[in-house]
Amino acid sequence: MSSKHLIAWAATFVVMLVIDLLWLGVIARGIYQQGMGALMAPQPRLPAAAAFYLLYPVGLVVFAVLPGADAGSVLRAALTGALFGLFCYGTYDLTNMAVVRGWPVGLSLLDMAWGTLVSGVASAAGAAALLAWLKR
Repeated sequence: MSSKHLIAWAATFVVMLVIDLLWLGVIARGIYQQGMGALMAPQPRLPAAAAFYLLYPVGLVVFAVLPGADAGSVLRAALTGALFGLFCYGTYDLTNMAVVRGWPVGLSLLDMAWGTLVSGVASAAGAAALLAWLKR
């Protein structure tokens, strides 16, 4: 892993982690608790959460941040990151709708919208940090 990749990943990771934890832990916590009911664990399983937060930004960097930065475009990184988020969160939510009895459609739509937004913002941050680092 080069410094370029580490900068891109670190910025993407920090932004993703901070705003996603704010969303899940404060803003939308009640919505998820109500929608998931007894399916929701009382406490997050930290090893699984850590694996997600370490791995997901790698996907954003590979598929959005680096191509956006290579094009010199934070907007491109944001848009491709948002699309990546829609696909990833959509895979989770639509699969749950397909196989989990009573999975709420509204929760899936909200979560897919959130995944699209947070992925786009985190990708933009990663690309902006990388472009700034490259210009130094």
